[in-house]
Amino acid sequence: MKKLNLFLLSFFYILNGIFHFIFTESYLPIMPDFFPFHWELILFAGILEFTFGIGVLFEKYRNIALAGIIIILILFMSVHLNMLVPENTMGYSYSLLVVRALFQFILIYWAWINRIKLASD
Repeated sequence: MKKLNLFLLSFFYILNGIFHFIFTESYLPIMPDFFPFHWELILFAGILEFTFGIGVLFEKYRNIALAGIIIILILFMSVHLNMLVPENTMGYSYSLLVVRALFQFILIYWAWINRIKLASD
């Protein structure tokens, strides 16, 4: 079960990292205006997600990869919270955006609990 959990976590971040390169244009509208270099940040985020996703698969790098995932999810929270501002919803329902922002906490917990399990092994 532990291996399946780590594989799913890894797959999720590898896939999301790849999406940053395939669907770069779709990420541009959700980037907050206070961030510079939107295109570059989207690609850099994709590189980080992909790299951390791969890192989860290797015991030697797992702890660093999981910590990295937690850090980027905290940083990404600014994007999700920015979308909750009425003029930044891009037509999405407010309920969906709240769920999306709250889902970040679930993803943070998923990485965090795996770090705790790693420390206890």
